[in-house]
Parts: sequence; C-alpha cells; structure tokens
Amino acid sequence: MYLSLTPLSSANVPDEVGHWARGSGLEILLLLTGAILLTRFATWLGGRITARIDANARETDTLVATEASKHRHAVASVITWATLVIIYCATGLAVLARLGIPLTNLVAPAAVAGVALGFGAQRIVQDLLAGFFIITERQYGYGDLIRLSVPGIGEPAIGTVQDVNLRVTTVRTIDGEVVITPNGQISQVTNLSRDYSRAVVDVPVPATVDVNHVSDLLKTIGEEAFKEEELRDLLLDAPTAMGVQSLDVDHFQLRVVARTLPGQQFKVGRMLRVRIAAGLRREGIYLPPSLETAEPDGTSNPSNASGAAGPPDPFGPSAPPGTD
Repeated sequence: MYLSLTPLSSANVPDEVGHWARGSGLEILLLLTGAILLTRFATWLGGRITARIDANARETDTLVATEASKHRHAVASVITWATLVIIYCATGLAVLARLGIPLTNLVAPAAVAGVALGFGAQRIVQDLLAGFFIITERQYGYGDLIRLSVPGIGEPAIGTVQDVNLRVTTVRTIDGEVVITPNGQISQVTNLSRDYSRAVVDVPVPATVDVNHVSDLLKTIGEEAFKEEELRDLLLDAPTAMGVQSLDVDHFQLRVVARTLPGQQFKVGRMLRVRIAAGLRREGIYLPPSLETAEPDGTSNPSNASGAAGPPDPFGPSAPPGTD
C-alpha cells in the first residue's frame, strides 16, 4: 500500500481552514473561554470566602482576629491560587491536543525540561515547599504582625501580613510600603501577634529615690490602669512591676510588664508610659530624659519621659517611625 502525497492546492486552503475552524478551532475557542470563566469564578468565589471570614471576625466581640480565622484566610488564598494553576495547566494540555501535537511524544522532552527546570528553577521549588510548610504549620496568617529576616538584608521587614500563598508573603509596613518576600528566602520569622503579646516598659529612676516606694507606686499605677475601660479591653491581666532590672551610677531601672491582646503591645506601651510618667511626677519623682519600652526580642526603643513617643505601631496609621 502506497501513500501518495499530493500538494495542497490553493483552492483547497480555505476549505481546510474552514473545516479546522469548525472542528478543532471551535473546541480551542471554547476551551479558552471556559478557562477564562472558570478563573473568574474561582477568583470570585475565593474573594467571597475570604470576605465572609473577615466579616465573621468583625462580628465577634474580640478586638483581634483569632488564629483559626487567620489560618482559614491563608488556606482560602492558597486554594484559590492552586485552582488557577490547575485550570491553566489543564487548558494548555487540551489546547495542545487540539492542535494535533501528540502528548505522548512530549514525555521525553518534558523529562529533559523538568531536569533543566529542577536546576534552573530550584529557587521556585524552594519557595513552594517553604510556603507549604508555612501554611500547614500555621506559622503566621493574614492579619498577623510579623518580623521577616532575609539573608543579605540588614534591617528585617516588620508589618502586617496582607497576603500569603505558596510562593510569596506580602507584608505592609508602618510606612505603607508593601514588601513582597519569596517564602524560600525567609530565614527567620518572628510572630508578634500569636496568642498574646507583652508590653515591656523600663522605667529609669534616680538612685536617690526609695526603690520600694517606686515599686509600690508602679504596682498601683498598673492596677488603676487595668480598671480603666480603655485599657481593660486590651489587657489580659493587670500590669506587673517586675522589680529592679539594672543598676547604674546615678539611676536604676524598674520594669513593668503587661500581657496584651495579640499585636496590641505597642498601643498599650504608649498608654502605660503616659500614666507612669504622670504618676511619678505627681509624687515629685522626675525621670531621666529617656523612658524605654523593650521589644519582644529583648531590644529597647527609647522614648521621652512624657510618653509622647515610642516604638512604631504597625497596626496604627502610617507615620514616620518614632512618632505617635
């Protein structure tokens, strides 16, 4: 049996194109249209789900979102992102089949391309794996206040998580900047809003003052602050005077610690500094020029004794660091 190859005449070209357009061409058009509609539906459904999660969180009496709602928000974003990837990949394979490209013949080239991508795109694979463990281990979620450390970058990024998926984490800083960090490049994450936070205020007091009197005064200020409605909603228990933390030639430092709702330590710290400075001044005790609030990692951020300044509040409005 012989197969005769006859050249395609120009007269038959429109017929062949029309036949292909009515067959495979129409199927490709329908596939692309369906993919567009599916992606729009998946995006719409993901937005509705996350909006519902946020609405349920706002309807509760708590001032901050629960860990469960943060995790559900992150999972919804990841599922939406993964669904879009599956739709695009399935549509691409179906279009190739309609174009007459046998998929079985692509196995060997795909294996070679996979090996090449394994070496060239290993950072992407690293990002995806890191994002998978971030989501499954609930390291942080939407709305968490975190500090991201990346090798090669001196200052870590501190801000509120705006989005987290399998590849990147998006954080908005106090200055309103959006920092997008690949998950595989994150070397350390400090979650500043997990379960509860701590506001730590170090009070420098002149060495000539009776330390016991100042300790009792700080304890009284903490108990009075806990009774105030404005602070009681933010505190888990009454602020505690921890005693002398350090001694110097002309002054010593007393520490006041308060457990707060997640992410509210900066606001509570500012409010406590105002009350401590006013309370000590009523007793005739004048503080040195600096009054420090310790960060959760042990570092300190100085502010003036009147309590007008302090560490930036990532949940507050955009303002230059060090202003209130």
